[in-house]
Amino acid sequence: MSEWVLPLLAGGAAGVLSGFGVGGGTLLLVYMTAFAGLDQRLAQGINLLYFLPSAAMALPAHWRNGSVVRPVLLPAILAGLVTAGAAAWAATVMDVELLRRCFGGFLMVIGGMELFGRDREPSA
Repeated sequence: MSEWVLPLLAGGAAGVLSGFGVGGGTLLLVYMTAFAGLDQRLAQGINLLYFLPSAAMALPAHWRNGSVVRPVLLPAILAGLVTAGAAAWAATVMDVELLRRCFGGFLMVIGGMELFGRDREPSA
């Protein structure tokens, strides 16, 4: 039973962040690689499968509340599809250690931006 506690907590926290639309999968990746001992590529594959039902659950609420900006959907989706495909291919041919370091660097940059970035005015 105790081997389920940490995965349930990580999945729950990732679910909350996914519901907010702010990257619960990133937290899940950190848990799987740093605490569960999974290989970076395996964790990324699991994360992709985690994302699909999480997004399906969160999207209707965001859509109803007007949090989806329709004019940017098509360009964002097209750009996302092309770059996701290219990045997925790159991730399969990269050395796992380099992939892990790139992900860690990404987390450090984003964390620094959040910690030291300037406050933004709330949008109307």
